[in-house]
Amino acid sequence: MSNSNAAAVFTTADLAEAIRAVRTLLGIADVRHGEVDFEGVIRSSDVLAHVRHVLPDLEWWALADKECGSSEAGGDPADCLPIRVFDWGRPLDRAEPFIAALGPDPAAVRWDLDGWPAVPEAGLEEVSQKYAYLTLSVNSRDLYQDELSQDHTVHVHVRRDDQAARIQWLADQVGGRFTGRVEMAPL
Repeated sequence: MSNSNAAAVFTTADLAEAIRAVRTLLGIADVRHGEVDFEGVIRSSDVLAHVRHVLPDLEWWALADKECGSSEAGGDPADCLPIRVFDWGRPLDRAEPFIAALGPDPAAVRWDLDGWPAVPEAGLEEVSQKYAYLTLSVNSRDLYQDELSQDHTVHVHVRRDDQAARIQWLADQVGGRFTGRVEMAPL
């Protein structure tokens, strides 16, 4: 398994603004074969019902009581709250309905892109799919829902070494700024 660095480029308390920033970045990226992955923590039966409406086959497991169950072991996730949920490789159009279903619960939505384009005027070469990801942390500032927050953070993923110029250029496109905050992200 390889890793990338996920650099925080935009943080806001306004979810609509965070989604606007994501849409802007998706408009820059090559998304022809893009997919979206979901990960989150669901605490209420109302949020669970909304999320299952959007992603009926999501994987889950109980957080507090490992004996309670998981999607693999069967059982009703509503009886096991809070639960951690996962869903992978979905069409891009599932992202915004999932985000809308979350309410106050934290999640990370990761877009797997086909690439970032070359930007000759900024000295940036094209970046292949291997390092072209975008993550929105909803109600959390980090990728793993460990740092709960009432704001939302957009992260761009880059190679571990030489992409500071790409990070800053992408941040500039959404009116954000690279704060220096970077998390290691498995791919």
